[in-house]
Amino acid sequence: MTDKTNQLPNLILLEDFNGDWRSYIGAVYDIFKKDFVINKPVFRGIRLGLKRHPIIDGKEYTFYHMTHEGVDEKNRVPDLRRCERIPWAKPTIDNCDRWKLKVWVQIRKREQRICIWLERENEPDYLIVLAKRKDYLLPWTAFTLEYDHQRRKKQREYEAYKKAEAAHTDKSG
Repeated sequence: MTDKTNQLPNLILLEDFNGDWRSYIGAVYDIFKKDFVINKPVFRGIRLGLKRHPIIDGKEYTFYHMTHEGVDEKNRVPDLRRCERIPWAKPTIDNCDRWKLKVWVQIRKREQRICIWLERENEPDYLIVLAKRKDYLLPWTAFTLEYDHQRRKKQREYEAYKKAEAAHTDKSG
């Protein structure tokens, strides 16, 4: 694993805003807006779209999936680790191949989802999920992997994908 620390923007920390949540979430949103609304990332030559609706508190729906957690869409709560890493999302997507990150496709609810895994030493890993559409991709969510069991699960998913991909290549090649 190559350490990408010197190539990633700094985390955006609540403490840098003296604990003022409104100012902090505004700054997190400003980064999201710059990186996903104004200057969209590119994954392997495919520009990303954005799930804008429903707009919540003047912010696109995708913003909440990348910075909040929860199963119930109406009751998602802020996730500080996701918020802190929002500056990492665009560079991770843009540079996943150059940085030799683990990238794989999984099927969720009959949709293809592309997972991009930024492994980190001595801190939580960062996983970005893109949803495949007919002609474009949507940033779906992003979250940290803070526990070994989470990393092991993602490693199994990645290895299963690579094994299936190799088997497919053997049959067609």
